[in-house]
Amino acid sequence: MELRRTYISVMLCGSLTTAAQSQEVADSIVLEDIAVWGSSNRHEIVPSQQLSGKQLETLSNLSVADAVRYFSGVQMKDYGGVGGLKTVDVRSMGTNHLGVFYDGVQLDNAQNGQVDLGKFSMDDVESISLYNGQKSDILQSAKDFAASGSIYIRTRRPRFTGGKRTNILGSLKVGSFGVVSPYVRWEQKWSDRISSALSAEYLNANGRYKFRYRKVLKNGETAWDTTAVRENGDVKSFRAEGGLFGRLDEGHWNAKLYYYDSNKGIPGAIVNNVWKNSQRQWDRNFFVQGNLKKVWGRYELMVNGKYAIDYLHYLNPDTTSLYIDNEFTQNEAYLSVANHYAVTDNWDVAVSADYQYNTLSADLTDFVYPKRHTLMYVAATTCEFWRIRVMGSLLGTYVSERGKDLNEFSPALFLSFYPLKCKDFCVRAFYKKAFRMPTFNDLYYTDIGNIRLEPEYARQYNVGLYYNHNWQRGFFRSLETKVDGYFNKIDNKIVAIPKGSGQYRWMMMNIGEVRIKGVDVSVKTGMQAWKDWTLNLTLNYTYQKAQDYTDPNDPTTYRGQIAYIPWHSGSAIANLGWKSWTLNYSFIYVGERYHTSANIPANYEQPWYTHDLSLSKDFTLRRTLLSVTFECNNVLNQQYEVITNYPMPGRNWRCIVKVKI
Repeated sequence: MELRRTYISVMLCGSLTTAAQSQEVADSIVLEDIAVWGSSNRHEIVPSQQLSGKQLETLSNLSVADAVRYFSGVQMKDYGGVGGLKTVDVRSMGTNHLGVFYDGVQLDNAQNGQVDLGKFSMDDVESISLYNGQKSDILQSAKDFAASGSIYIRTRRPRFTGGKRTNILGSLKVGSFGVVSPYVRWEQKWSDRISSALSAEYLNANGRYKFRYRKVLKNGETAWDTTAVRENGDVKSFRAEGGLFGRLDEGHWNAKLYYYDSNKGIPGAIVNNVWKNSQRQWDRNFFVQGNLKKVWGRYELMVNGKYAIDYLHYLNPDTTSLYIDNEFTQNEAYLSVANHYAVTDNWDVAVSADYQYNTLSADLTDFVYPKRHTLMYVAATTCEFWRIRVMGSLLGTYVSERGKDLNEFSPALFLSFYPLKCKDFCVRAFYKKAFRMPTFNDLYYTDIGNIRLEPEYARQYNVGLYYNHNWQRGFFRSLETKVDGYFNKIDNKIVAIPKGSGQYRWMMMNIGEVRIKGVDVSVKTGMQAWKDWTLNLTLNYTYQKAQDYTDPNDPTTYRGQIAYIPWHSGSAIANLGWKSWTLNYSFIYVGERYHTSANIPANYEQPWYTHDLSLSKDFTLRRTLLSVTFECNNVLNQQYEVITNYPMPGRNWRCIVKVKI
């Protein structure tokens, strides 16, 4: 295996697959030479799901959360509206077992363990990837080895063509719910080795939309049926990002600055005939992070660092229920060092170590102001012989918090086998043990937290088939198929149970157990019927049987499908291109489910589906590139809820104009 630096010319294409070859030639832009460092043995043992390029742009996405919905095995909790909370659950493992990485550094929330993907705009995003188990790259931070599943968000890098040293990009989005969102980005090339990018986005929306509130029980009876307008869903937010990018001999570095500020209403659940809530939330999130990669012969070094401050102010002025006015501030410091050495052409080893420090302050009565020190260290190796690729790792985690120490070890093993010489077909499998610490809210939130909580443990087993082939001629140009069967087991699951004799007081406890069996299927194909016509199709399907094994003495919940996990779900994306025109159709289906583990008619949730359409046209005016897109979302005006009592918008539209100078 040879570690080397290679200078290549990169072409920016308008399609993901080779099916769009003619279109790619028409739309491609030749970029300046860039340096690529790496190992010829660096590969994915377990391939990821990915959205990037033109396909990502043409989907009806206002935020990263909207795009992630199209991956198989993913369930998104969406509380409705433009500014509503949006979190992701992969293979029913729970939101807290999912790692979200932004340009290679994990986004954390020690307070509640949930990352709101609705805060991250699509305008600066270049690609989104989903990995089950973990990313099978040996050179990564110890935190990459820790999560049960990972989402990697890669932001745009500055690219300059034709001797240009400056790029100016801008866009304007207007649409339903009073959405107005301008965006601007400035990219500058300062020298042959250093460039920068600075972007800003503002979002304003009133969040009001009509909805039909109708509940039909599984036995066919209508529980209620009415029409209303969703209130208190307004949002005002501002996001700014700055990046500095550098190139070294046999390496590169980058630094990023991020700021997010929002003021939004929380519509709340519609219960007890209350149609309007007055809760509000203010968020201010700031982080600065950096990354360095450097190669010396067979040795490679990667260093990541980050400092973050997150402020949250929550207000519930309703004194008839419970008046709440609380402020929270989180601080996080993080440093990671990863080392990789190529022992032979087919055998690599790596050692990584991470340190993280978290604090939380609040204005709650008798709050304990927790501080958490976390040290992670991992040894990993990967080798290739005959037609087999293997990667194994052992992660150690040491946590110190309020005088309590915890040591845990988490092994993982990934395997891929290519039975054919052409390597189009692959059999892959993995096993992984992981755990997650209780959040600060789980442990210390007043009257609910439980300081005796233990970690939540997860075990994953996966076996899958993968096929990928490209054709240079003919109608079909590419076909990629993935089929995976898996079994996950969650022990010591942290759940809320009633405390004392009253049902209005709760406490967090380690009593839960969940077993998940499932199948994920993904098919991508690219076609070219005529010279200027291309068609790309993506189909995803998931079957999950996620059962609650917590209490054998409770017949209503024991072995019941856990809350909000459907047995069947799927998505479809069709992208039709002709010259500079693009028509995109997307479909999402979520089957029947229950909103608690008690699978009784009163808790039944109906299936829902949405159809989205978008049409875009690219123009070239001298040296200016102009793109206009019109979207119609939920075309059939489906009335549905992702979370019970949180109605989602019906038919809505959005118009987007983008300019690049």
